[in-house]
Amino acid sequence: MHQFWSKGYEHTSMHDLLAAMNLSKSSLYQAFGSKRQLFRRCVGRYADQFAAQLRHGLAEAPSGWRFIEDFLHSVLRDVAGTPRGCLVMNTASELGQSEPEIAREMSRSIGRFREVLQAAVERAQREGDIAPERDAWTLATYLVSSMSGLKVQAKAGADAQTLKGIIAVVLGALA
Repeated sequence: MHQFWSKGYEHTSMHDLLAAMNLSKSSLYQAFGSKRQLFRRCVGRYADQFAAQLRHGLAEAPSGWRFIEDFLHSVLRDVAGTPRGCLVMNTASELGQSEPEIAREMSRSIGRFREVLQAAVERAQREGDIAPERDAWTLATYLVSSMSGLKVQAKAGADAQTLKGIIAVVLGALA
């Protein structure tokens, strides 16, 4: 998964995969069928883990608003290391136009992320931090788009101060 996340599908070679997994070519094919099947399983696993992490984070958060703040500020960790973005969003960008089936899978994964963010927005609305008349689905979609853009900015070299400024604008638009 980390090979694909770092390099994308097209730029991850079979040699990269075999070295990372310490497998022979025949063992990889026997276990996973093909590079494409392995990739799809990796992206699916990433999406499952990320959705579970979001659900857990929301359950543990002191408020819906705090969860949203923490979600957006999590991009600042990318600045400290080598930003890879989101594997689902990266895959949608890399293969979405040429692989309709993968595009549908990525859309479903993004929908799962949006569901958690919508629950956070609805919670923040109940708690009085976001106006109740605002459409929670639209705000959750806005948060998904904003995080995607923040991760792209981090990959392009934006510094923490720049990202904090963008986050402040996003949070201001929610209130």
